[in-house]
Amino acid sequence: MGVLVGNETRLLVQGITGRQGSFHTKSMVEYGTRVVAGVVPGKGGQEVHGVPVYDSVLEALDEHPEINASVVFVPARFAADAVYESIDAGIPLIVVITEHIPVHQTMKFVRYARYKGTTVVGPNTPGVITPGEAKVGVMPAQYFKPGHVGVVSRSGTLTYEVAWSISTAGLGVSTAIGIGGDPITGLKMREAALLLQEDPSTKAIAVIGEIGGTDEEELAQAVIDGEITKPIVAYVAGVSAPPGKRMGHAGAIIYGGRGTAQSKIEAFKEAGVPVAKTPTQVGKLLKNLL
Repeated sequence: MGVLVGNETRLLVQGITGRQGSFHTKSMVEYGTRVVAGVVPGKGGQEVHGVPVYDSVLEALDEHPEINASVVFVPARFAADAVYESIDAGIPLIVVITEHIPVHQTMKFVRYARYKGTTVVGPNTPGVITPGEAKVGVMPAQYFKPGHVGVVSRSGTLTYEVAWSISTAGLGVSTAIGIGGDPITGLKMREAALLLQEDPSTKAIAVIGEIGGTDEEELAQAVIDGEITKPIVAYVAGVSAPPGKRMGHAGAIIYGGRGTAQSKIEAFKEAGVPVAKTPTQVGKLLKNLL
């Protein structure tokens, strides 16, 4: 079993009949992920790629009590309600793919999930993949070969680039966790790295950061504090981004020297973490450490 997802994952897809939900359900099923049910209010009784659809999460759980994870492909204006529905149903892991969820809504459901002991990954995440076992989300499987490097990333596209560089260095990935690019996310970078620290199949960790927020600085502090002891390599995107300007990601905004690529790179260097200059360099740097 990988970190968060693996052979034991029994997945519910919220928003399964939509274009994204249907497309990625097919891809997850083909990968071997056990997708047991889908939920769309008013669409109960249908099937999508052989997966039965129910009107509510509780109805799906009645028929499939083994469900232990949910993935949310629900449009932004209904996504928070979908997340609450799964939290209240007691599903322990919810991966929120949806982007453009208003920040105040995310803050509320993230706080509620913590109170209820539910792990939320995202929103605006490509998901989680344990190569060879399960993928939950939209990650293109061909870039991920099984191995022993855990990946924690704030960027979708760069996750695939770094995973490929790890594979071409002959190392492979144990589990890749996309924490999401929004200003507020459920699982934080440091928490994701601590999960990989505890995972016996992970021998090293690759971290993909980007400008905005303080996630990378907090992770670097965890290395300094000795909470993370496995070999670790970082890459930070956005070195040439101007301060005070909002970049592509909703989370990528810089104020007064905090959240710049430079401050993140310095934090990693202070923690003794090698920082790659390009995503393709990550695999080589990891190989030197292992």
